[in-house]
Amino acid sequence: MAAQPLSRMLRRLLRSSARSCSSGAPVTQPRLGESARAASEELSRRRQFLREHAAPFSAFLTDSFGRQHSYLRISLTEKCNLRCQYCMPEEGVPLTPKANLLTTEEILTLARLFVKEGIDKIRLTGGEPLIRPDVVDIVAQLQRLEGLRTIGVTTNGINLTRLLPQLQKAGLSAINISLDTLVPAKFEFIVRRKGFHKVMEGIHKAIELGYNPVKVNCVVMRGLNEDELLDFAALTEGLPLDVRFIEYMPFDGNKWNFKKMVSYKEMLDTIRQQWPELEKLPEEESSTAKAFKIPGFQGQISFITSMSEHFCGTCNRLRITADGNLKVCLFGNSEVSLRDHLRAGASEQELLRIIGAAVGRKKRQHAGMFSISQMKNRPMILIELFLMFHDSPPANPSISSWDPLHVQGLRPRMSFSSQMVTLWKGCRVPQALLLAQQRLGSGCFQRHYTSRADSDANSKCLSPGSWAPAAPSGPQLTSEQLTHVDSEGRAAMVDVGRKPDTERAAVASAVVLLGPVAFKLVQRNQLKKGDALVVAQLAGIQAAKVTSQLIPLCHHVALSHVQVQLELDSTRHAVRIQASCRARGPTGVEMEALTSAAVAALSLYDMCKAVSRDIVLEEIKLISKTGGQRGDFHRA
Repeated sequence: MAAQPLSRMLRRLLRSSARSCSSGAPVTQPRLGESARAASEELSRRRQFLREHAAPFSAFLTDSFGRQHSYLRISLTEKCNLRCQYCMPEEGVPLTPKANLLTTEEILTLARLFVKEGIDKIRLTGGEPLIRPDVVDIVAQLQRLEGLRTIGVTTNGINLTRLLPQLQKAGLSAINISLDTLVPAKFEFIVRRKGFHKVMEGIHKAIELGYNPVKVNCVVMRGLNEDELLDFAALTEGLPLDVRFIEYMPFDGNKWNFKKMVSYKEMLDTIRQQWPELEKLPEEESSTAKAFKIPGFQGQISFITSMSEHFCGTCNRLRITADGNLKVCLFGNSEVSLRDHLRAGASEQELLRIIGAAVGRKKRQHAGMFSISQMKNRPMILIELFLMFHDSPPANPSISSWDPLHVQGLRPRMSFSSQMVTLWKGCRVPQALLLAQQRLGSGCFQRHYTSRADSDANSKCLSPGSWAPAAPSGPQLTSEQLTHVDSEGRAAMVDVGRKPDTERAAVASAVVLLGPVAFKLVQRNQLKKGDALVVAQLAGIQAAKVTSQLIPLCHHVALSHVQVQLELDSTRHAVRIQASCRARGPTGVEMEALTSAAVAALSLYDMCKAVSRDIVLEEIKLISKTGGQRGDFHRA
């Protein structure tokens, strides 16, 4: 490689600069007793020097999409001194035998190799990295690697107060602390251990020693801690924190369910209601977080949107597990053992070829959020970090609850015109539409238009007959009270001008039976058209916003929130769709939710129709509605 001689010359220059100031390059190790400001200024000078004299980036760490991987995460151990519910069961998980874990020398050998090729940031993770006895020595050894700008650690904070002064002297420059609640009792429930006050003490110790910002990682889960978003954000008023709200992600053993995931947009909406002046901050190209600041606050908040808005296009991260496997994607199940090649005596060049081949195989992006949940991967404790729930309280049923979707094949029982018979048989129209026709047609599916003179006949057609509705919790309209029919039986738009504005919400669902072939392609995100689940989700959101343009007698509603969730059902080769809409206004959002679910289902059909025409749309129905004069409705 032509770049290697230049790269080696630069490293020799940097090595000499570390021993003396005469070259003009910044000193790499702050002297003992140096102030935090001087240390920070020296680090800035060093980074500026490296930026100005950067060598051409290694081809071994550049993938086929041109992404340059300059950030390496190294897991120091699989062990942990907590038993977080989202990470592992109370009894722990089977750990790799010690002989199969990387030794300290192997960790440093691999770190040297990666830094030589262009890695300029290393983060130490676990399990819990601070329970490793030689963690301070490892940091000190890494600090000696020329070209390495940042050494960080992700910790649960239990041992941080005791070790941080030594780690700082050794060269630790960045800290991430995992904390999912500010309630001590809830902390004990989540981690199954005491220690909340130790974590808080560790955060304040990091601030005292000059780390700015101190990053606090908070995995947000519906039904557990989403009610603490504002409390976490308020911490940034007087403290130099970067509170990072992380979308709940799937890994083996955490029983991931999209109903537990609180999306970035929903979190942002919640915080903006309290602080509408929230400002978006500029991001580095490879940043995983979307950063915001409340004007006048010392710190900031960020959102890591791995599930709802991936950042694969700028990903620059590689991972080495505690047992020595290289992972090029956190959500990928492809790994290569560097430990085995290292112990077999592989040369540096051979290791680079193995690393380069793995990086070269990295995909453009990880699977969609629903495919990820079906994919085999390590439990999170055996990769790194403290992010995932092993099991958790169920989602609030008032927000999202699925009916058992046991759908039977439907057969038309009424008399149709021959054209309608063909249409309904071919499409297997959802039962909700059949019932609606029965409601309006009293057994006759033909549409009835009448003049004033035919009002008696029309009233018969509008009579409810023997139809038995699902059990609602609110009052029901009689046929004479149908809001979109005037006193003479003609279609009419309701006048809502005098109705008071109230909070309205509605949830609707649909089921798409894809069949085994199309389902498998959707599950693996291998459709030629692209990610069907993401397209359907966006189509459902868009449809909710234009419902009044699609349904003639619907009023335009200024929606405050739309959420479309899709869940794979492998037992039926189906996708279950749930659409939720919220607004404040004089009219409800049932039609917006139903339109959203229906269009999401139609989009799935469109994405998959080239694979199979035997796709069935079923169970388009209203699950619940709240707000309005007629009361709430919750399907039994």
